[in-house]
Amino acid sequence: MSEHQLPRIPVGLSSSSVYPMGVAETFSTAEDLGYDGVEIMVTHRAETQQASVLNENAWRFGLPVLSIHAPTLLLTQQVWGSAADKLWKSAQLAAAVDCHVVVAHPPFRWQGSYAQKFAQLVGRIEEETGVLFAVENMYPWRAGGREAMMYLPHWNPVDQPYPHVTWDFSHAATAEDDSYENIRALGSRLRHVHLTDGWSNGFKDDHLVPGLGNQRVVESLELIAQPDFGGEGFDGTVVVEVSTRTARKVGERERMLSESLAFARKHLGQ
Repeated sequence: MSEHQLPRIPVGLSSSSVYPMGVAETFSTAEDLGYDGVEIMVTHRAETQQASVLNENAWRFGLPVLSIHAPTLLLTQQVWGSAADKLWKSAQLAAAVDCHVVVAHPPFRWQGSYAQKFAQLVGRIEEETGVLFAVENMYPWRAGGREAMMYLPHWNPVDQPYPHVTWDFSHAATAEDDSYENIRALGSRLRHVHLTDGWSNGFKDDHLVPGLGNQRVVESLELIAQPDFGGEGFDGTVVVEVSTRTARKVGERERMLSESLAFARKHLGQ
């Protein structure tokens, strides 16, 4: 595995930020631009599900896998069987690549007993595997001026019994929420950050380059960079998760990801 020396708050690159390119391109881009590691979103692509592939790329490019994103999106409902199996297999993959954090979305309301027992299931998997699950903030779904309750018990994990949370700035923008206040409320429960941005404009998950939306991203990064944040300092990872699918010109994707990394370094005091 990689001997890469990580800063106090590592800054990683999500594989979703280079979509539709794959795992090798994620590692290659991260190395070229100076990221500290990568987050792998498990999808239908076999390479995202195979520890041997991830470990080979970690060795080849000298960068660790910092986090695994479980296939808990609507678009990945067919990956890895049942909802519970998705969590178990994500934890097993994380352990196999020497990674200690899995990002997971809260359950959908229609997922029955899984949704009702989600917190207990996460706790059991953490206890048995030693891998931590950081439950991600989502947003209400809106149609015709009304909100549909899609997540159980709620799209915002701050008031839920999750010991570890992932905060996503784009999701907060879609929810018309205040990231700074939520991060401050989370304190030591904040385990992971998806660095991006967005506009509070209804049902549109922008995933912009940080600084291009209306979220309080600067203040939030400066907050978690404080040595006493949450009592003993932020003990987690910041991962750039921006959409680059609109990139058309040569080098445009790399520019967006380079700017995002520079933004993170600056406001984390690195």
